[in-house]
Amino acid sequence: MTSTPASTPTLRTERLLLERYTPEDEESFVALFQDTRVSRWMGDGPASEADDRALFGRIFTKVYAEERFDVWAVRRNGRLVGHAEIKPTDVVDGHEIIYALAPDAWGSGLGVEVARAIVAYGFDTLGLTEVHATVAAPNTASLAVLAKMGFEHVRDITEDDGSTTRVLTCTQSRAATATGAASDVRDPRRPAMRQPTQPG
Repeated sequence: MTSTPASTPTLRTERLLLERYTPEDEESFVALFQDTRVSRWMGDGPASEADDRALFGRIFTKVYAEERFDVWAVRRNGRLVGHAEIKPTDVVDGHEIIYALAPDAWGSGLGVEVARAIVAYGFDTLGLTEVHATVAAPNTASLAVLAKMGFEHVRDITEDDGSTTRVLTCTQSRAATATGAASDVRDPRRPAMRQPTQPG
């Protein structure tokens, strides 16, 4: 049986801190989501600044207030460098991981750290038997990293605009087996993120 903790916990990796957002994070959050190098892979693509500010607000009024699912600000040395989630989704009939990093954090393996942390949280804390990811087919760097982490491609979804989204699934045993293989994987040049949080 899976559950959602009463409060999104703080997670730590070797170089990163994943914790709940604070209201002071709004400008950094909007800057991350307004960067088209990041937002091109998120949901339906880039949104307006007003929409991203509204999205940030719903993290507090919907996600945290109603304890819907876990959403983290990703920090390095006290600075917000990314966004992460694990949430139920009808797309895969289970929980999927979502993460994005600011471009200046690319290329140093931080994406792997984030993904490992939230996958482990899904298995160890939420009690999941599988963790999923949905990634735009052209996002080959993220697909390669997830594959090395133990994710398997299970099917494709054809979106309304004709583009293809890859659905990947990882079991706890595959994640454990792949841990060593993923240790030297470098960060993808694109975030492994397809469906950003859209609460309420």
